[in-house]
Amino acid sequence: MCAFVASGRALTPCIEGYVGQTRHSSSLRTVEALVAGIRQGDRASLARGITLVESTRSDHQQEARKLVSECIKIPRPRSLRIGLTGTPGVGKSTFIESLGMQLLQKGHRVSVLAVDPSSTRSGGSILGDKTRMQELSAASNAYVRPSPSRGSLGGVARNTLDSIILTEACGFDVCLVETVGVGQSETMVSDMVDMFVLLMQPGSGDELQGVKRGIMELADLVVINKADGAMELAAKLTRSEIVNALHLMIPRRESWSPKVVRASAATGYNLDRVWSTVLHYFDKLEKSGEWDALRADQRRKWMWREVSHLLLARLDRNPASHKIAQLLEADVLNGSIPAGVAAEQIVSKFLSNP
Repeated sequence: MCAFVASGRALTPCIEGYVGQTRHSSSLRTVEALVAGIRQGDRASLARGITLVESTRSDHQQEARKLVSECIKIPRPRSLRIGLTGTPGVGKSTFIESLGMQLLQKGHRVSVLAVDPSSTRSGGSILGDKTRMQELSAASNAYVRPSPSRGSLGGVARNTLDSIILTEACGFDVCLVETVGVGQSETMVSDMVDMFVLLMQPGSGDELQGVKRGIMELADLVVINKADGAMELAAKLTRSEIVNALHLMIPRRESWSPKVVRASAATGYNLDRVWSTVLHYFDKLEKSGEWDALRADQRRKWMWREVSHLLLARLDRNPASHKIAQLLEADVLNGSIPAGVAAEQIVSKFLSNP
């Protein structure tokens, strides 16, 4: 079993080093080693830290909370948290790689948390974003991490916010969160990032019809990808339609009205304009004071989401609640009792026998 991995600046315990460890002292040493590696900007330590955060084992979850609690104290300049979504085939991964490579040339350190859809039947996930972002994945100042959504709404893994905190502690100043797509609610990703970007492709009214109004209302920036060459005219028409649609919606920010930019990830067309628009957005957010309030609201919302998750997990593990739930589920299935009444009885049983 591997005990240590050379990370360039220090020798830090590899993932096998803490699997199976249950002693408090061993756990503390593991967390301290990971914090030290992450503080130094070591990507191997970051990878092990995120693996720990994503683990569903109770002992790993306790270590992960310690790790995140320590990493959030590491002083770093405020990073740019940007969420990206779009319909399937719009070219999210290609866009992220092209933009990411340009940002590296500008001196940024870029992390990409790409959430892959999990199978609702097997729970498996392809995790193919590293194969689609080969150049960015190999860059020394970039970190690409595909994670299974495990059925989370919006295709966002439950621990993605903790992963963002770890990447920021590791010195990455731009964090891009790629979601599964617009087939599910994207509210969760908008609640963990500072800016929400919607990618679309030229398609006249057809593309606009395929995007739910709720997704459009979340967008701070809409990028029309593949907008050059033979698709230039169609892209201009699509942009006009989206601009008109946005005029009918109430902006999310007091200091910002959503913008629409045509670009092409394949050729690099207008990517500089996309980034300048992003910087303009954050400049407005900072000068208005909305950025501080936004970050505070993110922490509040994710605290209550975690409360809901932990309560549901404890309820599921409670023997008394589990037993009555099985009985009531049968009654709900045959229609002899309303679902709401059954839910109330299950919760009451749990609260009386926590």
